[in-house]
Amino acid sequence: MYPQLLINISKHITLSSEENKLFESFWTEKTLSKGDYLLRNGNICRSDNFVVQGALKAFYINSENGKEEIIYFAIDEWWATDIESFREQKPSIYSIKALKDTKLLQISYDSFQKMLNEIPKLERFFRIILENYLGSLQRRIILNNILDAEQRYSDFLKKYPEIAEKVPQYSIASYLGVSAEFLSRIRKKNKLN
Repeated sequence: MYPQLLINISKHITLSSEENKLFESFWTEKTLSKGDYLLRNGNICRSDNFVVQGALKAFYINSENGKEEIIYFAIDEWWATDIESFREQKPSIYSIKALKDTKLLQISYDSFQKMLNEIPKLERFFRIILENYLGSLQRRIILNNILDAEQRYSDFLKKYPEIAEKVPQYSIASYLGVSAEFLSRIRKKNKLN
């Protein structure tokens, strides 16, 4: 198993060596090639996924205009899961797709529940992960309402420079709710300044 997940966990809680071994037994490795789907709209999210290396996008297709709208990106040491679909084991309303070759650690819903029962202190770790995710969603909603597109792009570059390096500009444009052409004009303007 890749050590990144255990290192990530150790920033928040301490597991004994026995708990580490038990924890590792619940996870499996998965590799996606660029363009592969981790989850398709309408399917049930059967696993929680930790990105070891790579990049994914979570998105849906707007039924009114047919455009792809990106909900989030997931890169190295981030999570890629439809939380509602995973928790309730019901069909997802969006898809998750690899933007480049990606290595994941996965845990099934049943294994996740069993793991939390057998290592209760992991509840705290996953609560922290969810709190961080909720905080980033709240921040995004607020900034989308108060900042113009150029300010949102500037904020995105400051907050997520590693994503800007790994994902195509047209995907960043979709995430920000602007056209790729508009984002290109903002980038050219910023280079001239």
